[in-house]
Amino acid sequence: MTLTDPALTGTAATAPTTGSGEPAAQPAAAVVPQRSLPRLRPGIEIDASAHDAASIPVLDITIPVYNEEEDLEECVRGLHAHLSRTFEHGFRITVADNASTDATLRVAERLARELPEVRAVHLEQKGRGNALRRVWLASDAPVLAYMDVDLSTDLAAIGPLVAPLLSGHSDLAIGTRLARTSRVIRGPKREFVSRSYNFLLHSLMGAGFSDAQCGFKALRADVAQQLLPHTLDTAWFFDTELLILAERCGLRCHEVPVDWTEDPNSTVDVVRTALDDLRGMYRLTTDLTRGRIPLAELGATVARGPLPARERTGETGRRQGLFGQLARFGAIGVASTLAYAALYVLGREFMDAQAANVVALLITAVANTAANRRFTFGVLGVQGLGRHHVEGLAVFGMGWALTAGALAWIHTIATPATGLELGVLILANLAATAVRFHLFRRWVFRRRP
Repeated sequence: MTLTDPALTGTAATAPTTGSGEPAAQPAAAVVPQRSLPRLRPGIEIDASAHDAASIPVLDITIPVYNEEEDLEECVRGLHAHLSRTFEHGFRITVADNASTDATLRVAERLARELPEVRAVHLEQKGRGNALRRVWLASDAPVLAYMDVDLSTDLAAIGPLVAPLLSGHSDLAIGTRLARTSRVIRGPKREFVSRSYNFLLHSLMGAGFSDAQCGFKALRADVAQQLLPHTLDTAWFFDTELLILAERCGLRCHEVPVDWTEDPNSTVDVVRTALDDLRGMYRLTTDLTRGRIPLAELGATVARGPLPARERTGETGRRQGLFGQLARFGAIGVASTLAYAALYVLGREFMDAQAANVVALLITAVANTAANRRFTFGVLGVQGLGRHHVEGLAVFGMGWALTAGALAWIHTIATPATGLELGVLILANLAATAVRFHLFRRWVFRRRP
């Protein structure tokens, strides 16, 4: 079945046919007839048997694609065969074509004609987030999921991903490549960018999930209907935005360790995507700060109970003893220095000295601020989190000036080896440590009335 409608807002209708007898373009809503079923509510088990009896798929997996004519058929047939063998309820595979310029749509249409559980949706605008939001909002399935077309994630993880959503135990589920039991094969550049981005999410936005970018996620339709209208991103940051909103509303996210193998032919620009994600973090932080998103109302609608303890801003404490603060600050400083050294050496594999210094220093500065906030000065909860990190970045600017100056100085003398560069940079970082502690204590984490 092929559906073509940019707005995905069509009215239910009988599918017209072309002269050749093939289905013509029709609104997406035509395949989601409204039937009488138990109303979905967060925390309540989904009645899969009722959906089976009504011939409504329990699971709808979307595969967003752009110019994937070579990989699409293998992916869809492999996924269809796996679900037919292992998933005991009705399912649907939705191929969401994002304005492809090659034969992707024709391949998707042919698959939809051959496999009754497959449908093809064509969108005029590019963007994974745009495709997922529009397809999911039009779906009649109680569990919505998506996966990347390259089949990087082992399909055996689909069962553990979906099960807690069906039972009502969890509201969202994500695959994670960063769990200790995950088995991942990918290059150092992608590993570096992915871990750095997730670390910034944890430090700057207080995220609790481990892997925002793994293309293997699922959520309940009742949650999707409430959260998706408040998401704005049309591209790769969509995943992060949805997860952050879900966490802030007190929803439960289940994580599934996955086996994941990098596709060597992937066309994703990892660095550009990471930069777009950073811009998305800034935009979402601004939206949350200014109250664009009605978190209180959303939380009251979809949350299953009180927010987790780490979200309760009243549960904060301050450790004021100077000696204890110095000891904790010193221990965190040692860990930060070691992390900085490792990041710098790794970054030098694919960027110049100044760029590697900035990236390594920025990541460790954010981590240092987050760790000192929690452990040295005992500040809990999300209240003041953004301000603390902004002020922490001002302190970072001082450290960057010292290290950049030291790096420029050493390069005026000779062409140093990476080891000498690293030694000078560590000395410059140590020189800034005392001032950093003073600024943290007297400015950034000072108790305000």
